[in-house]
Amino acid sequence: MALRNRDSGLKLPLRVWDAPTRLFHWAIVLLIVTSYVTVHKGWMQLHMLSGYTILTLVLFRVIWGFVGSETSRFSRFLHSPLAALRQLAQLRDRSPDTEVGHNAAGGWMVLVLLAVLGMQLASGLSVTDEDDNIMGPLAKFVGPTWSGRLTSFHILNFNILLGLIVLHVLAVAAYAMVKRHDLLRPMITGKKRLPAATRAPRMTSPLLALVILVVMGVCVWLLATRV
Repeated sequence: MALRNRDSGLKLPLRVWDAPTRLFHWAIVLLIVTSYVTVHKGWMQLHMLSGYTILTLVLFRVIWGFVGSETSRFSRFLHSPLAALRQLAQLRDRSPDTEVGHNAAGGWMVLVLLAVLGMQLASGLSVTDEDDNIMGPLAKFVGPTWSGRLTSFHILNFNILLGLIVLHVLAVAAYAMVKRHDLLRPMITGKKRLPAATRAPRMTSPLLALVILVVMGVCVWLLATRV
């Protein structure tokens, strides 16, 4: 249902992010930190558990990107790369923030992060570490040569992922300091102050999100224990 008011300058809090999307975002942050700490501490069993949990969440997010709430759908926030470049070129423009969800540049950042995270997970499933007696469930299918290559890629790609995360944090900070756009608070509270005439995005039931998450969790469990 749209919120409307004759005073176009009035801003009202509008729900723009659903709980599943916000919980996914912050759970991924926590799990990436966990993965970083566990691999450097040599806690490989916990590292693998963290990886399987991330895989469950990423599979959920991909599906949620097609059937979830309006602002969470890829079709809603993915625009042409040119649109993203134009968005970045207007960084110094302090026009009011009227974006309901991700802007064009933010949408591409989400896609790139998911893609790199997906490559990290795929390579991790094929990793072999004889010192720690660790073997990913797909290692036996790719063979020792490719498993070794994917192990090296897994290490390299994690550094690329960390670099992208730093870039993402810097972009959010730049929008806050230069454009005065607060992108962090809405991802915490789910609400954003927008012009009163802004149409409220359609939200999908969180029960559907729970069903998808459980199904993906079962699939990952089968992959980890039965393959």
